[in-house]
Amino acid sequence: MLERPEVPLHTNDSERDIRDHVKKQKISGGTRSELGRQCRDTFFSLKKTCRKLGISFWDYLTDRISCSDQIPFLPHLVEQRITASA
Repeated sequence: MLERPEVPLHTNDSERDIRDHVKKQKISGGTRSELGRQCRDTFFSLKKTCRKLGISFWDYLTDRISCSDQIPFLPHLVEQRITASA
């Protein structure tokens, strides 16, 4: 018997998450520096997290840059989602 039946038994979602990243890297040939790679990976992660939470990535970036704080921090939203599903 499974202890956590809500966890999928396959890795399709994880593979789907990195598909866009892999396509872009193949086309562009990657980044020129370590800092560029870190920036790309950070923004990629933020974009995917926003998508999974149903938040517009551009709205999130605009909110952070303008310091309006209308959108809660992503870790808080993730915690809320986990708590609600438990």
